Amino acid sequence: MKPSAKKIVHSITAFTLLDYPDQIACILWFAGCNMKCSYCYNPEIVFGKGSYSIPEILSFLEKRRGLLDAVVFSGGECLLYKESLELMVLIKAMGFLIKVDTNGSKPARLREAITLGLIDYVALDFKATRAKFKSITESRFYEQFLECLSILQQSKTPFEVRTTVHTDLLNENDIVQMTQLLEDNDYNGNYFLQPFRNNSITLKPLINSKNFDYTHLSTHNIRLCMR
Repeated sequence: MKPSAKKIVHSITAFTLLDYPDQIACILWFAGCNMKCSYCYNPEIVFGKGSYSIPEILSFLEKRRGLLDAVVFSGGECLLYKESLELMVLIKAMGFLIKVDTNGSKPARLREAITLGLIDYVALDFKATRAKFKSITESRFYEQFLECLSILQQSKTPFEVRTTVHTDLLNENDIVQMTQLLEDNDYNGNYFLQPFRNNSITLKPLINSKNFDYTHLSTHNIRLCMR
């Protein structure tokens, strides 16, 4: 079957050592998102259009065989597109590992990709508590996030949970609640907290965030790690 010519990727980062643990990777930034998080660093991607089709992406990757280990699917939200699974199949056939960064809004597509053995690592965004989820993300995908967490818990796919913390949006009590939610759902491992980068261009104007260390909130099963 001929690959889709739909332009689904906004831009490409050709090389990164930071976005896939222990792997040399590139990043595909998928255009568009179904959340509008006020602190989002990528408004040009969230509101932008695609620039690269699947054949163009494959051509880019063909030249990087032997140079890269992995491809990171990010965005925006990469699982918005049914074509993302088509692209995963083709990239896996080229021998690359695949990491998915997801906001947790597309559990059915995540489950399908995992069932097909297309994903090697997942970074799942935990945006906010149930009470603050809609105000921070302008969406109603909290239950979908919980379903994605359950899917990953039941799978053998390595994954991490991460939260971007702006202290005007999330306070220490929120972090306690979110850690407890993970504990209640049998999560066991590292919970990564990413302090907001002040002076960034974001979807909405925000005051500067304070830089707090939350590692003291770690539990017996969950280690909070500051990034």
